[in-house]
Amino acid sequence: MSAAEGAALRDKVATLEARLAELEKRLSNQAEASPAQAAAAPQPSAPLLKVEWKGSPRFVEQDRTFKVKGRIQADANYVSAPGELTDKGLGFSSEFRRIRLGGEGDLGGGFGYKLELELSDNSVDLVDTFVTWRKGPLLVTLGNQNQFQSLDELTGDTSGSFMERAAFTDAFNFERRLGLSAQYRKGIVLTQLGIFTDDVTALANSSDGPTGGDENNGYSIDSRLMVAPKFGPTQLHFGASVHWRHLGRISDSPVRYRQRPYIHSSNSRLIGTRDLRVQQELSYGSEFGFVSGRWHGAAEAHWLRVSRLGGATPRFGGAYAEIGYFLTDDSRPYDNGIFGGTKPRNPLGKGGIGALQLNFRYDYLDLNSGDVRGGTQNAYLVALVWTPLQYLRFNLNYGYLDYSGAAPLPDGRTSYGLHVLGSRFELDF
Repeated sequence: MSAAEGAALRDKVATLEARLAELEKRLSNQAEASPAQAAAAPQPSAPLLKVEWKGSPRFVEQDRTFKVKGRIQADANYVSAPGELTDKGLGFSSEFRRIRLGGEGDLGGGFGYKLELELSDNSVDLVDTFVTWRKGPLLVTLGNQNQFQSLDELTGDTSGSFMERAAFTDAFNFERRLGLSAQYRKGIVLTQLGIFTDDVTALANSSDGPTGGDENNGYSIDSRLMVAPKFGPTQLHFGASVHWRHLGRISDSPVRYRQRPYIHSSNSRLIGTRDLRVQQELSYGSEFGFVSGRWHGAAEAHWLRVSRLGGATPRFGGAYAEIGYFLTDDSRPYDNGIFGGTKPRNPLGKGGIGALQLNFRYDYLDLNSGDVRGGTQNAYLVALVWTPLQYLRFNLNYGYLDYSGAAPLPDGRTSYGLHVLGSRFELDF
């Protein structure tokens, strides 16, 4: 190779090396820029709306939710007629106990809501209808709501041990009312306090005059304190409540304290007071409950002191005690001061038969006090509750009711007993 050819070859090699260095520099710059470019690249957006299934559709969008709610309860019942008593409310009866439809959800910013309409007794009424605001352990509720009356009253009717609640809850006219309440939960302690007017039906101006809705200026103050310690697998519940109500201008309207023969489809009232002109009511009660594995139980006592216009002040009382046991490997839920609905561990169709529960209850009601003789009732009740799937229950109840001072039989007797058989299917979602 000549000197000229060698020089030309060296020039070509130098040119190639320069081009290679430039190419390496470009690749290096691109590698450094790629993370930033990747970060800047648009990412696939997360779904804005998520749908869950919890017995019915529940729609979730960030901190906003909406869930459809509904309830169906249908009863077929029988009450034996004592002696020769002729009462069209006894014997066989059936009804749709409740048909309820509504929704609940969260609005964001700690606000929530619930709206439910219920068809019962051939009329449509508002039930839970309120707006809530939650901040940590504090919950404020404004609207139509329960008044913290008792454990049995606050426990849902589709998660109770029996078809109907304790006799005193109906006899003392426990019901939802329009008002403002607050509850605060700290550890095992729950405190509840509210001020209420009256139920929305009584407040409606459907009839004018002295008893019209626009004449209703009554109000009440209701409070409840609950402590729920837990020892190993055993959950305990201790509670007490106090309620004071001033009836205001509607004190001129008659008030009666009375009770059906357990089942709701019978409109008969074999015990009950006469019409009373009530100015104020003061009631107070104590609560106990427990859950331990398959076992659960509850007991309550409640007293009602009635201040009358132009009469003595009677005091009525009621109480119950119950014990229950799951024949299947299930347990009764408990949270936030009340019992919840059972979710079977082995539901029907998935290797099991669902949850099977056997409950016993003694229920007492005394409507005798001074010159007011409303009678007494001792009820001995047993219930078999089958929950094949979550949200669906079948309830079979039997009871023997022992009366004293009740509606007289044709032969004049006011002390007698009768048998009650109740059945219900219920769907709650």
